[in-house]
Amino acid sequence: MPEAEPVLGTAASRPIPPLPTLGQNGMLVAIESFLEPLVTVLSLWLLVWHFEGGLSPWWLTVSVVAFALAFPGRSLLRLPPERVFVSILLGWLWTAGLLLSMGFATGYIDDLSSGVVMNWLWFAPASQLAVHYVLRAAAPHLVRLQGPALRAVVVGMNEQGCALADRLARAGDAGIELVGFFDDREPERQHGRERHRLLGRLGEIAGYVKAHRIQMIYLSLPMASQPRIKELLDALKDTTASVYFVPDMFVTDLIQGRTDSVCGLPVISVCETPFRGPAGVLKRISDIVLASMILLLISPVMLGIALGVKLGSPGPVIFRQRRYGLDGEEIVVYKFRSMTVTEDGGTIVQARKDDARVTRLGAFLRKTSMDELPQFINVLQGRMSVVGPRPHAVAHNELYRSLIKSYMVRHKVRPGVTGWAQVNGFRGETDSLEKMEGRIRCDLDYLRNWSLRLDLFIIFKTVRLVFQDSAAY
Repeated sequence: MPEAEPVLGTAASRPIPPLPTLGQNGMLVAIESFLEPLVTVLSLWLLVWHFEGGLSPWWLTVSVVAFALAFPGRSLLRLPPERVFVSILLGWLWTAGLLLSMGFATGYIDDLSSGVVMNWLWFAPASQLAVHYVLRAAAPHLVRLQGPALRAVVVGMNEQGCALADRLARAGDAGIELVGFFDDREPERQHGRERHRLLGRLGEIAGYVKAHRIQMIYLSLPMASQPRIKELLDALKDTTASVYFVPDMFVTDLIQGRTDSVCGLPVISVCETPFRGPAGVLKRISDIVLASMILLLISPVMLGIALGVKLGSPGPVIFRQRRYGLDGEEIVVYKFRSMTVTEDGGTIVQARKDDARVTRLGAFLRKTSMDELPQFINVLQGRMSVVGPRPHAVAHNELYRSLIKSYMVRHKVRPGVTGWAQVNGFRGETDSLEKMEGRIRCDLDYLRNWSLRLDLFIIFKTVRLVFQDSAAY
């Protein structure tokens, strides 16, 4: 590997940035981050307009400083009401104390209206408290507006697993629906059986998860069950569910492993997407910006290719094929047609060297990857990402998921127009199981080590490789 390339190590070797707590809705976390500072500033502006009729430069300066001191706002939705009152009061005393201290130290306090200052001392915390309780009442409705809740199961009907289930049930803003439990033990050893639903035994989990679209799995098993845990984790690698340990130990290779909490109960992620919380927002924004810029630059080229495909052979200009996308959901991917056939059935034959189905123009398009250019439209649609594991045809997915362990884990992110595997020699035909295994290893390395820097590196290397690599045909 060239020295300029990022070194991909294990997830445990890199510092993990803080992310929103599991069981807390990302939208609510963002709202709370801005709520307290915005209310602090807006309460000041209302008083200034009431007493003085308009904002002066002095008050704008105070507003900027107050916002900076209060940002980011604290997450209070999970606190009891009495603790919310104390937290807001103490936070405001800190902010107001600093502002008054700076005002007296600089002498600027004399230039400000005493009526505004004195009323702001009580109006700001009162406004914060009122707006917080409005948000608390609206939180469950806001979560429902974002779509269906994430479906979850708990493995291990013990005291710790039931405690997690009870907390999820009480948290109306968690956005997580607990479907039930799996446990192998006798009924008399199962904790909380009278109030929780038992779905089956451990050996039935993988099938249930795939059949019922379960997105989150919490393992509340004692470490004495280590062999069973390893066996279970191997079975779950054929699903796209995120897996978390409720105990404080883990015994497996991690995909984005990090400690976290669910409604205040500690968990450890075993297999998770790197694009949760701020990282997900950053990834999506970068996708939109990059795809828009690229489409703007290549639009004349795409028009020329479309005309060449149309005149070169009978058939549609755009070939639409079903692929697996995020969480294993089927998506439709666009390509310029490069063959005389448009296969999208249960059996698909990969293109081979000197394949008679490939048109003359199609051979050039495939060699330079220009047949993939319409997929930047898929990126804007939210079906794909600029960088990520390449999407495979549905027929190939169903074949390789039964042959390669962890194959489906690559679907925990949106598929990419290009990827880490493609710039490391796994572009084009995968005519052996070993080649596909190599591609999957690269895809999982990408999940473990994602960064925006890595994405940009892959993009630049892709541009260089399409004019040098002859692997695609």
